Amino acid sequence: MANPLRDRRTAADWAAAGQVIEIAGKLSGFEQLAAIVDADLAALGPAKIPAHWRDSAISGTVEFGFADEQYQVPMVRCRATVTVDAVCQRCLAAFKLPLEIEASLLLLALEETAEGYEEHEVWELEETDLRPLDIVEELLVMALPFSAMHVDVASCKALYIEPDEQEDRTKPFAALRAQMTQDQ
Repeated sequence: MANPLRDRRTAADWAAAGQVIEIAGKLSGFEQLAAIVDADLAALGPAKIPAHWRDSAISGTVEFGFADEQYQVPMVRCRATVTVDAVCQRCLAAFKLPLEIEASLLLLALEETAEGYEEHEVWELEETDLRPLDIVEELLVMALPFSAMHVDVASCKALYIEPDEQEDRTKPFAALRAQMTQDQ
C-alpha cells in the first residue's frame, strides 16, 4: 500500500479531499531531518554515536482542509512528535532531544495573500504539487534548536557539580572580600 505522506497533489486537491494522514514512521524515512541528525552526531566519533538512532519513532497527524467557507484557501494542521539523538553543545555528550510540533498553515501560491487568518501561519508554495512528508519534515527541522543542550542541569556533565565538590572549590576572591569588609 502506498504511503500517502509521499503522494504529490496540489494543496487544493489535498484540502478538497479533507485528507487526514496518520504519521507512524521512523526518523530514517525523513531524509533531510536524518541528514541533520547524522551530521550532528558525527562530531562524537564512531564509538560514541548511539546505536539505532535512525529508528526513532515519529508519530502524529496531518489534516488538510479549507480555512474559508468558500473553499478557496487551502490549509493543513500538523502535529508530530519525535525524540532524536543530539549532541549537547555544553558537554559534547549524546542525549535524547524531544521535538514536538503543532502548526496550522495556510498553503498559498507565491505572491498570494489571505487576510483575516491570524491563527494560521502562511506558507507560500513555490511548486503547485506538494508532499505532506515535506511539510512535516520542514516543521521538524525548524523545531531543532540552533544549539542543542541538556535541559536538565543534572544531566549535563559540563554544568553538574557533585555536592562534595561544591564545598571544596577554591574561591579566588574570598580573601579580597574579607579584606574589603574589614576596611569598612
